[in-house]
Amino acid sequence: MAHESHARTSSLTGRGLALMTLAAMLTACAHAEAPVQVAPLALEPSVQAPPPAPTPLPAPSVPPGMQYLFGSGEGSAISVQAWQSLTAYAAGQVRRRPAKSVVLATGTTLAAPDFVPCGRKPFAAVFDVDETVLLNLGFEYDDAARPRPYDEARWQAWETSGADKVSAVPGAVPALTALRRMGVTVIFNTNRSAGHAAESSAAIQGAGLGPAVHGETLFLAGDDAMGPKKDGRRQVIAAKYCVIAMGGDQLGDFSDLFNAGLAPGARRAATLAAPIAAKWGAGWFVLPNPVYGSGLKGGFDDVFPADKRWAPPATTEK
Repeated sequence: MAHESHARTSSLTGRGLALMTLAAMLTACAHAEAPVQVAPLALEPSVQAPPPAPTPLPAPSVPPGMQYLFGSGEGSAISVQAWQSLTAYAAGQVRRRPAKSVVLATGTTLAAPDFVPCGRKPFAAVFDVDETVLLNLGFEYDDAARPRPYDEARWQAWETSGADKVSAVPGAVPALTALRRMGVTVIFNTNRSAGHAAESSAAIQGAGLGPAVHGETLFLAGDDAMGPKKDGRRQVIAAKYCVIAMGGDQLGDFSDLFNAGLAPGARRAATLAAPIAAKWGAGWFVLPNPVYGSGLKGGFDDVFPADKRWAPPATTEK
């Protein structure tokens, strides 16, 4: 029994070794045929290129009219010329004491104008403010740097905050000083708002052009029911003073009749017809303003007469 048992044990042992060997071989084959699992490489986080910088917009250029009025020697020369002519004319009027002022009488026409009598009233000269005695450099800078349509709210904001961003029109300070020395009261008649009288007075006086006292030497839009029309204010002034000179940059600074629905061509013709034509430089003095206002109107038919149009002659090719 013991031998038999030993023989069986030996036989089992041999078979076990064989089985173990086979299993090892199968395991090796299995490992050899299994796909190799490769650990993923640690990739660096992707670095995104910054978006391209936007193409800068070209800097706005200064409009030609502003270049001329605010920056050119030609513009300043015309202003000084106008003011010197006005001063010389006023001196002559003070010496001779005219019978009539340069303010059109109520009910008159441009074709047959009549003027308010002077009597023995004290002398005065009446001027618009903006671009006549003051250059609105701060406002026009903003308009040139950020062009946009005219906005009344922006202008009102300028009236209240821009008193230190103006300068006197070339020639205005010495001219107004000379007028006052002659005994001529300087009066400002402007379409700035009556609600901003204090700020407008500060701007005028800060530029060396004052004094400007609301209701006395400063008249503003809102002082009467005529809005931007100035004839009513002129009549109030002419009732008290013999107005010997007026200055402005728009025709409405001399009479509202120029703005009574006239087309550009008719308006121009009205300035050239007698007897109105005789007033330019002889009581009425215009300051240059190619930047804005009633003068900047008219299409091709208004500006260029049909019989004055030209084109280069056609060339014959050889």
